[in-house]
Amino acid sequence: MNAQPKIRIRGLTKSFGPKKVLDGIDLDVETGTSFVIIGGSGSGKSVLLRCILGLVTPDSGSIEIDGEDVLTASGKRREELERQIGMLFQNAALFDSMTVADNIVFGLRAQCRAQHKRLSAAQARTQAGEILRQVGLDPSVGALAPSELSGGMQKRVGLARAIAGTPAILFFDEPTTGLDPIMGAVIDGLIVDCVKRLGSTAIAITHDMASAQRIGDRAAMLYQGKLVWQGLASELMHSGNPMVDQFTHGRKDGPISMELRR
Repeated sequence: MNAQPKIRIRGLTKSFGPKKVLDGIDLDVETGTSFVIIGGSGSGKSVLLRCILGLVTPDSGSIEIDGEDVLTASGKRREELERQIGMLFQNAALFDSMTVADNIVFGLRAQCRAQHKRLSAAQARTQAGEILRQVGLDPSVGALAPSELSGGMQKRVGLARAIAGTPAILFFDEPTTGLDPIMGAVIDGLIVDCVKRLGSTAIAITHDMASAQRIGDRAAMLYQGKLVWQGLASELMHSGNPMVDQFTHGRKDGPISMELRR
């Protein structure tokens, strides 16, 4: 592994009023690996992701990409660092007013602007078709509206848009939510394939334990704003940590349920 991780987080905190959502998060994500974060609703997973994306400003701590703290970087430099990131949102979040192809071209043009390159309409359409093939869709799908697609197809298009700019970092927010088990496995396979092919570093948040093990190299669990466990994703179902074991096996009794009864 590299001495310097692609993403290094130290002492990250965030509160909303009296509620402390993140409470001293320390996390390293090595270059070219996939890291999965699990945890119940309200544990801080989404807030952590938004902090890294620059959508939420933490109260304290540091977030480094390639050794550079994005929180103290200049506005222009911070934008450059954040342009390295591609994102697959929970519900795909496609632009309804655009065709499938235009959604993907949106991602392509954003990357071209960042690299000060020009992309003709013909080049954009050709590349969009190639990216659709990479996620298992025929280029003809590009002419459709997002509303004409099934949930699984929307996820594929969302993934296509996320990888369009060949990002160094990919984020996945509950990538299998709303999908049946077979389609969930298909989407996970596409994610793993895309991450490996691009050589990207990935972070995913999920409630789906099968998905977590398929996607992740390493994993962590958030509980009450703290990382209570970190280890190999393959160890999620037999971590030896009471909180992780209760969560991954869906047991109603345990240290987490005692907290919920208060």
